Amino acid sequence: MALNDQSAKVSVQDMISKQRGKKGKKWVEKSIPVILFIIASISVLTTFGIVFTLIFETYEFFQRVPFFDFIFGTEWLPFSNTEPLYGIMPLIAGTLKVTLIAVVVAVPFGLASAVYLSEYASDNMRRVIKPVLEVLAGVPTIVYGFFALTFVTPFLQQFIPELKIFNALSPGIVVGIMILPMIASLSEDAMSSVPNSIRDGALALGATKLEVAVKVVLPAALSGIMASIVLAVSRAIGETMIVSLAGGSTPRFDLDMTDSIQTMTAYIVQVSTGDAGYGTTIYYSIYSVGFTLFLFTLLMNLLAHVISKRFREEY
Repeated sequence: MALNDQSAKVSVQDMISKQRGKKGKKWVEKSIPVILFIIASISVLTTFGIVFTLIFETYEFFQRVPFFDFIFGTEWLPFSNTEPLYGIMPLIAGTLKVTLIAVVVAVPFGLASAVYLSEYASDNMRRVIKPVLEVLAGVPTIVYGFFALTFVTPFLQQFIPELKIFNALSPGIVVGIMILPMIASLSEDAMSSVPNSIRDGALALGATKLEVAVKVVLPAALSGIMASIVLAVSRAIGETMIVSLAGGSTPRFDLDMTDSIQTMTAYIVQVSTGDAGYGTTIYYSIYSVGFTLFLFTLLMNLLAHVISKRFREEY
């Protein structure tokens, strides 16, 4: 009789502890969505805060500088003692010069690397080469900047004597090297996701391995490849330290790649070092340039999304 009472007591305690455990699990399950929602909300609110700050400060800038003078002006002379000029076109031209050179360098080499890793490299070779290639993405950009200034520019001057110490060509090449791993890695992932049955079918029809890679796999993975290129271009547009160190600080609205330039990000760095007082027109010009840069990167990201959706293949 005592033994039955003892077992009944133990079973009741077990039921109580299990019920408490269930309540604890239910509380955790209910709290997890709330915590995740708060974290997601912080990210969204931070983004809105940045955008609203840019819009508000840019509006203040346009209270002092005419909008069309800023958009279509071809001279950027904010530090002029006589008549400051705030035409954004020279900064846009410098940014596009560097970006164009970077794309010319990164796209061919990035796609070639992706084709090799996806179609030709063995598993052991891929496990070695891909991490080494992606190490380039982890190098600090200031290191790239000094590399462009102290190595790439002197090397190019041996073949282009008229190349200035600050120019568009050198930082453009190094920015291309910096974004190359992004194109190679994302494109290789897109190509590797193409089913092997498609490759086998092309080989069975008599196609060579190169024809399979170029005429079958590349078109099938076009969505991911184009998205990687557009994202890499967006990264090149927003690059700061490389162009600040090796590009110079001379806004020019021309096509000369051998002379000093200034990009939008380089100008922001220049003014942010303390050359402008708070509340001045030059100070607010930082936000107007930053908002222009934000629009560029936003459009590139939207373009990447549209391209990815437009050319997506279903397997």
